Amino acid sequence: MNQNLSIDEYDALEQITKLPRGARPNACISRNSKRLVGIKLIAHKRDGSFELTDNGKQVLFIKQCIDGLRAIAANPDFILSGPVATFLGKKAHIEVDATSGKNVITARGLECLADIEATNASSKKY
Repeated sequence: MNQNLSIDEYDALEQITKLPRGARPNACISRNSKRLVGIKLIAHKRDGSFELTDNGKQVLFIKQCIDGLRAIAANPDFILSGPVATFLGKKAHIEVDATSGKNVITARGLECLADIEATNASSKKY
C-alpha cells in the first residue's frame, strides 16, 4: 500500500463492493472516484458504474485485516470475517485460545500492530 488513502476514500472503496450492479454511484464514490481511478484502485465502466480492480481488492482486504487485528487486540470477543481470520491465522498474527475458543492476538500480531502504529504516526502531517 504505497498510497495514503483517506477515511473517505476507504469508505468509497467499501461502498463500491456493496453497490448493486447498474446502480448509480453515491456522492462519496463520485467525490473520490477521480483519485481512485488515477491510482488504479477502481475502474470506470461504460455504463457509468465503478468496479474494484485487483489492486483495489487487495488494498481493501489489507485494511480489513488491520482493522480486524486492532479489534481483536482491543476486544477478544470480536468476531472476524472468515477470510480475514484465515489470513491472520496463517500469518500467525492470531490464534484460537484452547480454553475459551476465542481468537487472541499473538506476540507477532502485537509486534505487527506496533509497527503499523509507528508507521502511521510518522507519516501524519500536521
